[in-house]
Amino acid sequence: MSDQVALATPGTEEAELLERMDRARLPRHVAVIMDGNGRWARQRRLPRVAGHRAGIESVREIVEISARLGLEVLTLYAFSVENWKRPKSEVRTLMRLLKEYIRIELNRLAGGNIRFTAIGRIDELAPSVRRELQHAMEMTERNSGMKLNVALNYSGRAELVDTFNKLLHEYKQNGRRQPLDEEQISQSLYTAGIPDPDLLIRTSGEMRISNFLLWQIAYSEIYITPTLWPDFRRKHLLEAILEYQRRDRRYGGI
Repeated sequence: MSDQVALATPGTEEAELLERMDRARLPRHVAVIMDGNGRWARQRRLPRVAGHRAGIESVREIVEISARLGLEVLTLYAFSVENWKRPKSEVRTLMRLLKEYIRIELNRLAGGNIRFTAIGRIDELAPSVRRELQHAMEMTERNSGMKLNVALNYSGRAELVDTFNKLLHEYKQNGRRQPLDEEQISQSLYTAGIPDPDLLIRTSGEMRISNFLLWQIAYSEIYITPTLWPDFRRKHLLEAILEYQRRDRRYGGI
């Protein structure tokens, strides 16, 4: 109990949620589609960049509580392949905010024993962005705590294309003719070596998965909240985990 109370102020709603949580049955891997920054800004008659900046505060809070709870993996959908279709000024702002986040949070991530990883078609990002990502990955690669995956220039379909092309190249080089199996595909994905998401959270109430982790979420529990991402805080994550713990995961069985 004392460990749970340390994560929240006694008497608060967060503390009550923690009291109800079974810390032995936490999801190992939580993935989040962070949606609603633009709507959050529009509701306040602010420019979209204000929504993106507010969203960074949610990232900071959710990363911290996830690590302190003891989650193994947290994957955040930050920028999709399709997001390049947005206005160039917005894309530049998103990339600038990404670099700012890494610079500001790197010491916190390193000190919190969090391992930072970027997944997606990273080689297509601007050199300045790639340098920041590489530096963060190198600075935290020896950390043994929660793994923070940030999906950038990511697409579930693109990931599968890259995976199959990688396997096809290996097969041609090695002259192998055996058919592929699921394990070979899983170990060739961007997320190779980590468990598939147990829980997929989408903010803003949209009922779609937006081309995110298509292979990996085959048996994930999906939690949709109307809360816009800049308003998503510790309480909302705890509520999602409690809902996950109420479900009976049968993986297609009886």
